[in-house]
Amino acid sequence: MTTVLLTAPYMIPFADRFRPVFEHYGLELIVPTVHERMSEDELLAYAGQFDGTVCGDDRYTERVLQRCLPRLKVISKWGTGIDSIDKTAAERLGIQVRNTPNAFTLPVADSVMAYMLAFARRQPWMDREMKAGRWEKIPGRSLSECTLGVIGVGNIGKAVIRRARSFGMKLLGNDIIPIAPDFVVENNVEMTSLEDLLSRADFVSLNADLNPTSRHLINAETLRKMKPGAVLINTARGPLVDEPALAAALQSGQIAGAALDVFEVEPLPLDSPLMKMDNVMLAPHNTNSSPSAWERVHWSTIRNLLESLGLDSRDLSRFQEA
Repeated sequence: MTTVLLTAPYMIPFADRFRPVFEHYGLELIVPTVHERMSEDELLAYAGQFDGTVCGDDRYTERVLQRCLPRLKVISKWGTGIDSIDKTAAERLGIQVRNTPNAFTLPVADSVMAYMLAFARRQPWMDREMKAGRWEKIPGRSLSECTLGVIGVGNIGKAVIRRARSFGMKLLGNDIIPIAPDFVVENNVEMTSLEDLLSRADFVSLNADLNPTSRHLINAETLRKMKPGAVLINTARGPLVDEPALAAALQSGQIAGAALDVFEVEPLPLDSPLMKMDNVMLAPHNTNSSPSAWERVHWSTIRNLLESLGLDSRDLSRFQEA
């Protein structure tokens, strides 16, 4: 029997809802207990037992992939980022890797705007003062007075820029690939170097993929190039940022603040200095939060799995309507 390992943490709570779908296609499910993601060792415990997987940010290293042969045919990633999967090794070994591009563009872009508004208008800090019994008028600023620098002008970066444009912000962009001229002109974006963007932006939004060129893109050296009043926002991937260097820059006042939804180690360790900083807003890798977006990704991920296993996905529609 064809067996599927289901480890996507956003799908596991609804596993019983999807079981009839897998049963219809003659697929047996293995559903382990997952805390955020499966480590290499946790995956190795299931090696050789499954033909396909619906996964989250599980660590599919070359070692895991090798051990999963010859059964494993497809890794269907719930969501967009596949940096936790050794895609080069998978391709060499004949294992398909599928994902759901553009899955959470809108909620993530909304989250970036929420962070900028929170820091600009100081609502969380005023709320804290009021509830502590202090009538403190904390100075704020309008986003129209600010410059936004977007690093990574892909689907999410573009959505952030479109939203920020409506607030009258000055817009800077940086990417390692050329961005369509019509988008640049229509949105009045100045594409510039990383160094120039960092030196001019009041808010720096990281929206890049994690790859060898972007790992620790924000480090001690690049942080020194940022304005003292600048705020860093990372809703992309944790390893884009050298966290000890960021913590040092925040503690010293080298930059004014940070909003972080993703971290190098997740969950963020309780002893992280970021946990104790008043100029930092933290979230548990949750900017994708949108029930309607989750629903689309559930079905897209299942469809990718079925198609890669050579199964006809057209019957899925009747399960979605049920």
